[in-house]
Amino acid sequence: MNKIVFTLVTCFLLTTAFAQKITTTKADKNKDIIERAGDHIMLQISSDHLANLPDSISSHQTGFSRGFNAYVMFDKPFRGSPKYSFAIGLGMSSSNITFKKMGVDIKSNTTTNLPFTALDSTSHFKKYKLAFSYLELPIEFRFSSNPSHNAKSIKFALGGKIGTVLDVHTKGKTLQDKNNATINNYSEKENSRRFFNSTRLSGTVRVGYGIFSVFGSYSFSNLLKDGVGAPMKVFQVGLTLSGL
Repeated sequence: MNKIVFTLVTCFLLTTAFAQKITTTKADKNKDIIERAGDHIMLQISSDHLANLPDSISSHQTGFSRGFNAYVMFDKPFRGSPKYSFAIGLGMSSSNITFKKMGVDIKSNTTTNLPFTALDSTSHFKKYKLAFSYLELPIEFRFSSNPSHNAKSIKFALGGKIGTVLDVHTKGKTLQDKNNATINNYSEKENSRRFFNSTRLSGTVRVGYGIFSVFGSYSFSNLLKDGVGAPMKVFQVGLTLSGL
């Protein structure tokens, strides 16, 4: 994932540098607005959660379930109202949902439902997570109070994003017995998308000042396919670093 994010950022920087050489030769009364910094790069860290979890599963969630998103955006200000703009882009979103004394058998081929198994009285991993990532196309309707000085501007953005799943896996580290004594430092990783929807539609909102903003994202689509588990939906709350 880091290689993909680096490639997206590098391509954008090269494109922006080339475009600036062209636009600086054009005379336009709105030059400062059109060439303004437009939050073309957005990096987000988040606290991730699953809505509609059954109590038998939510009682085994633990720790900080974290997420990371990275997007390259094209920002188009409205000529008649430069405080407003429309943005569209491309990027990736990833989530890590952590559990304690629970197993999620995403590779199961003996049941139609995704098995979440409590491991309170048997061996288990000290650290265990369910992770998933998406390639996403985000759009935003944006407001900036000071568009010619974006780093000193109050910002608001409302939008959405559609994504296609790239990877789903579970990962466990340090196998322990029922009394939490270490058996060995063995790690296990399993990959399968069998139980998971291939697309995701989410709504987003951002509010902030300058290069920092807080954001929220809520998935309108269920994480799992119909009939294989609870109608769980992913939501994120976190911090956005944006610029360029």
